Amino acid sequence: MAPPVANDIPPHLSMWQRVREYAVPPSMIETATARRAVGDWAGACAAARIDVDLDLRAVRDRHGTELGTRLRADLRRLAPDLLRWHMPRIAPDGRLRPGLTLTLARYGGHGPVPVRLVVRTPPARADAGQRMSLALWEGPGDGAPGHHPHPHPDRRFRLDLHRHLWDAARSGELARRSGAAGTPTERPPGSPDRSELPAHLLGPPWAVANWAAEAELLLRAEGRPRGAFTVRLGSRSRVVLELAAPDDSHAPTLRPLRDTPPPQDVAALPVLPEAAARLLPDLELLRAGLVTAGRLHPLVAGALTAADPVSAAADPASVLRAAPGPRDPHRVECRGGIHRIALRNGVLTAVDHPPAELRREELLVALGGPALPCLRAIDAVHRDPEALPAVRERLRHGDVAGALAVVEGLLGPDAVLRDGPLREELESAAARRVDHGLFRSGLVAVHPAAGAAGSASAAGRAEGHRPRLDRRAPAALRGKRDSRTRPRTGLF
Repeated sequence: MAPPVANDIPPHLSMWQRVREYAVPPSMIETATARRAVGDWAGACAAARIDVDLDLRAVRDRHGTELGTRLRADLRRLAPDLLRWHMPRIAPDGRLRPGLTLTLARYGGHGPVPVRLVVRTPPARADAGQRMSLALWEGPGDGAPGHHPHPHPDRRFRLDLHRHLWDAARSGELARRSGAAGTPTERPPGSPDRSELPAHLLGPPWAVANWAAEAELLLRAEGRPRGAFTVRLGSRSRVVLELAAPDDSHAPTLRPLRDTPPPQDVAALPVLPEAAARLLPDLELLRAGLVTAGRLHPLVAGALTAADPVSAAADPASVLRAAPGPRDPHRVECRGGIHRIALRNGVLTAVDHPPAELRREELLVALGGPALPCLRAIDAVHRDPEALPAVRERLRHGDVAGALAVVEGLLGPDAVLRDGPLREELESAAARRVDHGLFRSGLVAVHPAAGAAGSASAAGRAEGHRPRLDRRAPAALRGKRDSRTRPRTGLF
């Protein structure tokens, strides 16, 4: 079942707790790790539900052998299950952030724009299965999929400066980059003065103590040894900071700008990546006691427990252990006694009733008669089982195999689902997989609910859709809509 939500748990930690439980199942980690260990990077991506949209031979022909060799080396070091573990997610369900193009690595090419290895997430309307795609971005107009809402790399969400979040060979840097190597109250050199920052930035989920070191890496990658940068705090909130030092021999420090530059200048400043701006969710979960190191990804658990001896007592390999099976048999009060309900011959059945009696009772129910308590309990499990929240969470994060395993363990592999919430969830998941397939093939380039712009006979308007009144609307229509001389029926 889904973990209970306590009132004293912050909402974002409650979300990440569910994400760590269901988003990257142990079977995915085990299969992807085994395939990556033998050099099968494409098989590891398939196990992590990542589609590969690049051809190494074509990349070598277009950009040369050197870039092709570097790209192949990065693909072999790529841990796709670790990448899925650290991908940006949205509240409240913790699904992958939709419509995102995220940079994994940058390669210097012959053109003015560096070639980038990117991973893309589908839009929300086609996010069934929570699949991702791996591609190569070669600059504006490189033939990126036109049906993707944001095919260009995002400045805020980038992992080329945080290879430890997807590179298996550098996963050990996680403790140092996330601040787990020191105590929570320790202030690293170069961190800003707490009195100069707003109060809401001094606690979780903001990693203010790491901003100076991360900003130095960001500005160095942008070709700026020192200067100003921005940190996005919300949809309409950001803070502008400056990285400064007396000379190169001193640790750089952060300080807020006294004079806020114009908005157009702020938009042109480098943006601190989201992975550097916020605290690592796993570190927050460990410190809050909401998860043990054994339930984390093995590479994450190995890096964090090496820096924290208290968490090292947990067994990192326990994340790969199978979850406990359903209760078998169930017990129901029926006809003055306690009867058992258990799996027999692949279906859930009442063990303490003879087959002939069950057939007579089922026929009586079909004719409108009352059902036995045992049959009512079986029917309730088929329609709305106790494990439905766990099945729903697994389907929401794309773990169809895990959801079916829970259903089969509860009802049996030969059970026929009856009408109810459980069947509706499975049918909805199957229908959404069709939407994802249409998106991947490019057959549906725009949202189905979006009408044709500028067409008076669009399907949306034919169904009563009210057109938006803007500058492009005819003058007569604007005058009619804005007129105050029309009669008000409420006055008569």
